[in-house]
Amino acid sequence: MIRNILYLFAISLLLSCKTDSPSETVVYNNNFESNDLTHISGGVIEQYNGSKVLGRYNKGSFKLALDGLPKHALVEVSFDLFIHDSWDGNKTGDSGRNGPDIWKFVIDGSEFINTTFSNSDCGTSTFCDPQSYPANYPNNNNNPKTGAFNKNLPGVCLNANQIGGTAQYKISKTINHSNSSIVIECLDELVQTNTADPKCDESWSVDNLKVKVIAL
Repeated sequence: MIRNILYLFAISLLLSCKTDSPSETVVYNNNFESNDLTHISGGVIEQYNGSKVLGRYNKGSFKLALDGLPKHALVEVSFDLFIHDSWDGNKTGDSGRNGPDIWKFVIDGSEFINTTFSNSDCGTSTFCDPQSYPANYPNNNNNPKTGAFNKNLPGVCLNANQIGGTAQYKISKTINHSNSSIVIECLDELVQTNTADPKCDESWSVDNLKVKVIAL
């Protein structure tokens, strides 16, 4: 009798674990190689480092709007973020001519990243323009390219022949979300008033954009 009770308890426990395990569904996945901008507003595609990317942007943004999502409790958004050329991070000491260089990640109108990036070359100096990432702006000062996945990519314009002119970051956010639709936005507030071609001075792009819904 006791053996049968234990057996039934074990079966019940296994079924319970199976029921409670999360179920993941990829609802959007784009590497932009086919020039597909479906569901994206403000989208542009350019070549960078032998691949197509969403961007480049300077004082610009894009929105990805998805609807008809399956039932879920969480959403995971992930992508590669490329920070090109002469980003100045938290810099504010030159009468606002070169910074701060702010980048934002927004879901359904709520900011989940509000940060700065710096590609400053410290060289042999004891000071270089700090960035906020991987924390938020303005109360954090980290070394340039802190948290970067790859610090040694070529620049695009002014630093096109310079290894280290671009830094690549792996961005991933998982949030509580259960609505049947979602709007994902990336945008910047870049400052460079002392150049005739701001986009050539600093810009950003995105690749391998993936959205996953997770049912618990």
